Amino acid sequence: MKSFKFKQIGGKVAYYRKLRELTQEQLAQKINISSSTLSKIERGMYNKNISILMLNNIAEGLGIKLVRLIELDEQDLKIAQSNEKATPDSNWA
Repeated sequence: MKSFKFKQIGGKVAYYRKLRELTQEQLAQKINISSSTLSKIERGMYNKNISILMLNNIAEGLGIKLVRLIELDEQDLKIAQSNEKATPDSNWA
């Protein structure tokens, strides 16, 4: 379940980054992490625990509330499984 949660969070990070038309490099620079670390987070492959501070920095860099990255609903399941850009709906704004 832990790896699924990381994939879910990573899928959301990728979704919102693409929605904001940011590259991995741009977002990584904005939040002061390497683009390779961001790539691993987006793929759910970050082999360290992600701190709440890092998650908060990512959320702020994306202009969203932290809860958006950590809550789970049906749409999140689809995004986590595909890790592709999904069509936003009013529940995601």
